[in-house]
Amino acid sequence: MSHKGFIHRLKDGQHYMDLWPVRKELTPIFPEPRIIKATKFGIKVMPAIAAISILMQMTLQNYGAMPQAIIVALFAISLPLQGIWWLGTRSNTVLPPSLANWYRELYQKVAESGAAQEPIKSNPRYKELAIMLKRAFRQLDDSALERWF
Repeated sequence: MSHKGFIHRLKDGQHYMDLWPVRKELTPIFPEPRIIKATKFGIKVMPAIAAISILMQMTLQNYGAMPQAIIVALFAISLPLQGIWWLGTRSNTVLPPSLANWYRELYQKVAESGAAQEPIKSNPRYKELAIMLKRAFRQLDDSALERWF
């Protein structure tokens, strides 16, 4: 895995979040669907919680508690960033051998269906698996996917 900067890792995480196929069949197998769901929820809710924690202390004129409110706000803001960071790290992680074999099998099935694809990766990462899963769900019928799900 390459050492990327903070911003690049977050961008990779956002891209991977959009790339991963949201399918109920994948939920028991991979943590990605749960992480993506929690991260998207955090992106919507945590900024409001951060603002409320600070505004409540200002409204109550409790300036002595402002440092704690700021810490709560920073923690709330950091939660979705942690999810995006995890997804960015995961997307660039090389697949373990069993999942790499599964990636290759999916690649062959999609290739047999006549779809044009990029060349197969020798050391696929989770990012390539996400692309392949999305393509398989889009192009293969349910009977072809029954073997895996």
